[in-house]
Amino acid sequence: MNDKQLVALHAAKHVKHDMLVGLGTGSTANYFIEELARLAREEHLKLTTVASSTISAQKAQSLNLPIVALEHISSIDLYVDGADEITPDKTLLKGRGSDLVKEKLLAKAARQFIAVADASKLVTHIGENFAIPIEVIPFAWQLAKKSLDQIGAVGGLRPNAAKDGYWVTSHGSYVLDMKFAENTDAKELNALINNIPGVVEHGIFHNLADIVLIARDGRVTEQ
Repeated sequence: MNDKQLVALHAAKHVKHDMLVGLGTGSTANYFIEELARLAREEHLKLTTVASSTISAQKAQSLNLPIVALEHISSIDLYVDGADEITPDKTLLKGRGSDLVKEKLLAKAARQFIAVADASKLVTHIGENFAIPIEVIPFAWQLAKKSLDQIGAVGGLRPNAAKDGYWVTSHGSYVLDMKFAENTDAKELNALINNIPGVVEHGIFHNLADIVLIARDGRVTEQ
């Protein structure tokens, strides 16, 4: 069993009967979804799910997990998802897969949000390993980028997979991948980006994770 699977199984222990559970997106989240399906099938755990992406919804449906649309919920009991970076104060960087709007909606709506990852995701500051994804309204991307430039960001539009155009999210936004100075405080950066017109959402998940579970060499610890 690899570390990603181990930490996902550990997170699944937090799921109780009759919960509405948010499903994250990515390789670690897939292990969590598979474990939920096993619990429902073998231990008759009754639960309902809501997905942060089309991929996770399809995964849940293929495993016969009950699923509701995001439009029909106002709160959820538990959300479990991975992260691209995790700082000591539990600030997360997410959105390299560009599902960050739904992911942040579920993280905010959850009574408890558990972030799961292996030790490779631990960093000293947000943006240490990756640019910060910032989802923007297509017609406003240049104005939003100018505002980001003015607060010291460097970067540009994320290209699509074929490298012949720009990345478009599932609901039609562009993504700016921007780097900031190392000494920029995540709380301050979160507020600065939130205040830029044209920004739909961004990948800094500040003050949202309740528990961070980290797997390292076959052991799971809580941050």
